[in-house]
Amino acid sequence: MIGQARSVRLPFMLLSVSVSHRTAGFDLLERLSGVEHPAAAMLGEDIRGAVVVSTCNRVEAYLDVTTELNAQAADAVLRRIAETAGVPAEELAAQAVIDAGQEALRHLFAVTAGLESLAVGEDEIAGQVRRAYDTARAGGSTTPELDRAFQRAAKVSREVRAAADLGHHGRSLVQFALGLASHRVTDWRAARVLVVGTGNYAATTIQALRGLGVADLTVYSATGRADAFAERYAIRPAHDLGAALAAAEVVVTCTRAYTVTAEHVPGDGARRLVIDLGLPRNVAAEVARLPGIELLDLEIIAAHTGVPELVTEQDARTLVRDAAGRFVAEQLAAPAVVALRRHVFDALDGEIARAEARAGSPEAAAETVEALRHLAGVLLHTPSERARALAADGRVADFEAALTMLFGIETAEAASVAPLPLSAPPEASQAAGA
Repeated sequence: MIGQARSVRLPFMLLSVSVSHRTAGFDLLERLSGVEHPAAAMLGEDIRGAVVVSTCNRVEAYLDVTTELNAQAADAVLRRIAETAGVPAEELAAQAVIDAGQEALRHLFAVTAGLESLAVGEDEIAGQVRRAYDTARAGGSTTPELDRAFQRAAKVSREVRAAADLGHHGRSLVQFALGLASHRVTDWRAARVLVVGTGNYAATTIQALRGLGVADLTVYSATGRADAFAERYAIRPAHDLGAALAAAEVVVTCTRAYTVTAEHVPGDGARRLVIDLGLPRNVAAEVARLPGIELLDLEIIAAHTGVPELVTEQDARTLVRDAAGRFVAEQLAAPAVVALRRHVFDALDGEIARAEARAGSPEAAAETVEALRHLAGVLLHTPSERARALAADGRVADFEAALTMLFGIETAEAASVAPLPLSAPPEASQAAGA
């Protein structure tokens, strides 16, 4: 068996299998990120849904499993990832973190909000998670439960960014790298900068460079997209990598399509700063040994991220814990709330039919129907909120028993769950995400 999972029971079992910069070396991450890990390939007898998030500093699988024997599912997924990447399964297992239930949900929310990124508060990760989810959904590998979890993760990310103001501080990976590079660039406004790549990171890089005052910007792409990209962002396209490198003082690479090698770099010995934001690496190791070249890659950048964290980060993690608790409570309470709503709406339909039959005009009927629907909503609000609060305390069965006693409403058998603490102590959350 590979790995062990920490489990808090959910109405469905969410499982996360994660290998990231926090647990693994960049050599392993490079091998994992260098290949595609289709979500559909993760599906199996015990796994009915999957979303795979693969970025420059993490490869993660979020799974909807059909059994509480979640270690078996994690074992299977780790072996599939290892086989695809051509790495020993034991090496991968030793550096993987497996979470289940509420811990997996909390991890998903934290990752999407940028709290587990190389640079805390990274802006780009929410979009990367969204694209991974969209790809999985288009491939038919998601489930309604995963749909709800990822949609809520996106909402929590926006709430965290708004409340904790992480986005305002610009803690993206690109901006962090450029901030580190600023100690090596005399004047960004006069710098000649080449961007290699035309994807989302390249667009983010262009915006960040302009924020530093860079005016002399060129883009190169071996895939033929440089002209369209350059026109869109009002910069110059380059069609020869060697000539573009010869003219540049700062080079930022962010592509998966190809690697800059020593043969591409002019042998003039001129001082050049090369920032490699790619994983797999975009710049060959021998480039760093050329005269005049200083290379900042993700491994070097990661070594400098031990700066004091944002004062708002702990607040953001509290928001994530609370959001995970609320989501779980909603899922636990859902059967009882649906049963209550069905009971009320069935009665409402009968009253609406009688009101429409007695009304003197269509206008009067519409006014009465609107009043009845509003009253039903008001009456349902407090019991629904109470159901979620009881579910968070592990007492959803008490609410269901009350429905049966008062209204004769029978709901599906409630799951036996432990209380789901909101705003857990910081030590607990840090241990859970270790």
